[in-house]
Amino acid sequence: MFTAKGPTLRELAVQALSSTEHGYDLLAPSFDRTPFRTSDRLLDAVTDALRPLGPFRAGLDVCCGTGAGLRVLREVCREQVTGVDFSAGMLARARAAHPRTTAGPVPRWVRADARALPFREGFDLAVSFGAFGHFLPRERPALFRQVHTALRPGGLFAFPVPAPPPVGSPAYWAMWGFDSAMRVRNLLWRPRFIMYYRTFRLPDVLDDLARTGFTAGTTALPALGTRPDGAPRCRLVVARR
Repeated sequence: MFTAKGPTLRELAVQALSSTEHGYDLLAPSFDRTPFRTSDRLLDAVTDALRPLGPFRAGLDVCCGTGAGLRVLREVCREQVTGVDFSAGMLARARAAHPRTTAGPVPRWVRADARALPFREGFDLAVSFGAFGHFLPRERPALFRQVHTALRPGGLFAFPVPAPPPVGSPAYWAMWGFDSAMRVRNLLWRPRFIMYYRTFRLPDVLDDLARTGFTAGTTALPALGTRPDGAPRCRLVVARR
């Protein structure tokens, strides 16, 4: 939940009426004190799943935000870790939150749109956390092609995908309501703020990855538990170039 040190209701309203990029510039100073930050529990689960697949030389966090995912890359990559994001505010916060240390590779930060990454065959591993709702379904193939190009042959693209909430559950209606409100907002207001929760369906994502040239599959993240029907609450998509 939001804390007293997090953004105020007014600040969230201003952000929601801004463009996606400017909205995150505004939210950056307090982003890590919101529920939107990727949890340490999820980061640890992804690290544990990736460790047997490495070690990796160089890693890329796509849409890195304030840099939470760099914690994973610095655990499994030996030489180089890079975060890329289009928000200058989020990158400034990432630099401040992840200073140079003696443990693990020194982070490098690059400002760029994920739909036009300035890399070619430079990484063994790419990850992303919580960013795909900012891309419309029709944009996914181009986004995945950019990551494919940034990876060396045989490189991995990995990202967690939570199980969808059961139809009719409170979480289901909360996501449905949020997406509906965002669609109305984007019809009536400019600039648009792209953020949808129900457009990233796992079967469609795997199809898009395959069409882009990846060989993709999933693995459960058991540390995050199972649903009442026995299905994992979260899976890690692992796509190999």
